[in-house]
Amino acid sequence: MDANLYSQFLFERKEKPLLLLDDDRQLTYEAVDKKAAQYCHFFVKAGLKPGDKVIQQTEKSPDALCVYLAALRSGLIYIPLNLAFQADEVAYFVDDAAPALFICSPNKERMVARIIAQSTHQVAIETLSQDGNGSIQEKTSALKTSFETVERCQSDIACILYTSGTTGQPKGAMLSHKNLLVNAQALKNIWGFSENDTLLHMLPIFHCHGLFFACHSVMLSGASMIFLPKFDVDLAIKHLPNSTVLMGVPTYYTRLLSDVRFTRSLAQDTRLFISGSAPLLEKTFYAFEKKIGQRILERYGMTETGINTSNALKGDRIPGTVGLPLPLSSMRIVDDHDRVVESLKIGHIQVSGENVFCGYWRKEAQNKQSFTSDGFFRTGDLGQQAESGYISIVGRAKDIVITGGLNVYPKEVESVINKLEGIKESAVVGVPHPDFGEAVIAVVIEKEGVSLRAQDVILKLKQNIADYKVPKHVLFIKSLPRNAMGKVQKNTLRDTCKHLF
Repeated sequence: MDANLYSQFLFERKEKPLLLLDDDRQLTYEAVDKKAAQYCHFFVKAGLKPGDKVIQQTEKSPDALCVYLAALRSGLIYIPLNLAFQADEVAYFVDDAAPALFICSPNKERMVARIIAQSTHQVAIETLSQDGNGSIQEKTSALKTSFETVERCQSDIACILYTSGTTGQPKGAMLSHKNLLVNAQALKNIWGFSENDTLLHMLPIFHCHGLFFACHSVMLSGASMIFLPKFDVDLAIKHLPNSTVLMGVPTYYTRLLSDVRFTRSLAQDTRLFISGSAPLLEKTFYAFEKKIGQRILERYGMTETGINTSNALKGDRIPGTVGLPLPLSSMRIVDDHDRVVESLKIGHIQVSGENVFCGYWRKEAQNKQSFTSDGFFRTGDLGQQAESGYISIVGRAKDIVITGGLNVYPKEVESVINKLEGIKESAVVGVPHPDFGEAVIAVVIEKEGVSLRAQDVILKLKQNIADYKVPKHVLFIKSLPRNAMGKVQKNTLRDTCKHLF
């Protein structure tokens, strides 16, 4: 049986709108299917064969999505890159992945050409632009609009997504057609997607959140999506009344909450608000519930596994938790020796199942370290499971602060700091200390118009948590460093503050 993910999407809904654009244009399922077919024919004419790799580093657009769909349909391996990546980073990806084709934005063409000229790999270059004037768009416009989907096995690699590389060089997570399909089917079911849904899509599509979790849920259910280039409050306010689902990162929700136009009546037809890719603050959760009358649904996933847990569609959505494990996989929380811990004990989260990736591209040593002897993937996340089964993420294992031989979990301290009057948000990290080995420090953002003193924050914390957890130093800054998905980059904070003591 053909396991190509493309063949599972509901393109037989020919006249149904798939993409709704801000300029009132619509692309039906049939139109997207035909455009994807044209890109497939281009790949064939360019000499690409199933298993070859295509890197894409372009702005978000309907054509960019069609390139992804065409790569799936042609049996190629698709590799999306963040547009923000610069020359040295792109050179690493070209050298590591050895693609046959690199599709870039026109303003990146010179840089990519220089990189490829210095590479040992033979790589073709094409451009793709939001206005439709890229070289690949011109070459595909007259090609056939039908294409026989290439058969794939379940284990064939569909995509390689490079992780952020906060602990060294980025690693390419290999995801098979089966990995992507089983996760997408689970999300469609647990979030209740149907052909009656319209997803407000403002996420980037170089990341698993926007490309897989959002797009796949829509295309497996025959739904539609309002497909916008990026998050913009004005556009969100404009299109939310015509949306039934919004997927976003916590920043989307904090910015919407700060706008007076974002009201209960505006969101009355939106049945579901989903948050992920970064922790949702409890204060945001409750502020949203108070203003809109709905609870945000928080979930937990990662590039290597897809979504692992989700709060309930119908049932409890508990702030500070990421919900229950999905039925598609096995999840356990273990100690340092891979022994399962009791409820409420903090431990390492491990996952196994058909959703778990096939390993890191060209990283054999890393693959051996990343999986247990019985096949569970070591996520690197720390969590605890309540007796109800709900999971809370405590942090990344690499973010634990060991001070004077005692473990401090940053999220616990951050939760206390964030409840203090006048504080908008915080991040807790460990830095080298001559006496304690590591010292806990807090980087804090004050609310507008508030001026706090470090010693006052420390005194208040001493009343709420054990002394060894209290930060030795509090720094006030205007904003926290974040990646494209809104996740705080604690490695940057650690590096900035490493000489404090």
